[in-house]
Amino acid sequence: MSKSSRNKTIDTDISEGVEYLNRCIKGKDLTEATGRMDTAPLDRTINGDSFQVMETLPKAFADLAIVDPPYNLGKDYNGRYFGKMTQAAYAEYTRQWMRGLRPLLKDTGSIYVCCDWQSSLIIGNLLSDYFIVRNRITWQREKGRGAKTNWKNSMEDIWFATVSDQYTFNLDDVKLRRRVIAPYKIEGKPKDWIENKEGKFRDTCPSNFWDDLTVPFWSMKENTTHPAQKPEKLIAKLILASSNEGDVVFDPFLGSGTTSVTAKKLGRQYLGIERDERYCIFAEQRLEMADTDKGIQGYEDNVFWERNVNAKI
Repeated sequence: MSKSSRNKTIDTDISEGVEYLNRCIKGKDLTEATGRMDTAPLDRTINGDSFQVMETLPKAFADLAIVDPPYNLGKDYNGRYFGKMTQAAYAEYTRQWMRGLRPLLKDTGSIYVCCDWQSSLIIGNLLSDYFIVRNRITWQREKGRGAKTNWKNSMEDIWFATVSDQYTFNLDDVKLRRRVIAPYKIEGKPKDWIENKEGKFRDTCPSNFWDDLTVPFWSMKENTTHPAQKPEKLIAKLILASSNEGDVVFDPFLGSGTTSVTAKKLGRQYLGIERDERYCIFAEQRLEMADTDKGIQGYEDNVFWERNVNAKI
């Protein structure tokens, strides 16, 4: 059955995406070499096992790491099933990638780790063994599967940590533009709010609860069939806050490419590792699209807007 013309979902299979897959670096070519590379292969996608590939990457090459590991839930990733582990086994899995990642970050580097509420209990506890934990962000997924004997799970966590006390945080780049319901004036002039053709708004400092995000769906150009895709808007907040233009953003569990694509759109360098060939194709296809389309849903004119406000993309 053919897709609706409004359905923008990327679902390219391997036979159709050979050109994109050939753009990727084969992880086995890196892991068969001895020792670490002198320089990281930037602005590339590596198709391979993250744990093995990280051992070959140069130390201290990345300014920012965005990590979205498989949650300890049991999920099918294009035919490769990640089974639910015991808490002890998942903790060791987490320690393994943290040990591999820590040397790759600069002394001024930052890391964000995505998780659900169950894996958050493990990840948050272990993160402080390797980094300085700064905060825990909770974001509203908007969508979620209901349950008859429990509360619907529609929230996820992101842990924010740094390597040292010297790190980047660009507050002004991540303020949220909210509607002003009761505008306050002093001597007839707006106090801390602006008015334009869209209405009355105030740029507010971001908190660690985000309710302005939309999970990618079928009519959005960023959407793919990856089962755990994060919104570009979410990743844009992390990148803008904790890196500068030209910095290197690293993602060891790249999935459908959201981190690399968003980094490219925002003028950063990037490197991602993804084990599944089809998801590598999605990533490269989206990176090609980003050559001509820099738009990010919900982020316009260097401003993050409330959910469904001014969303033209």
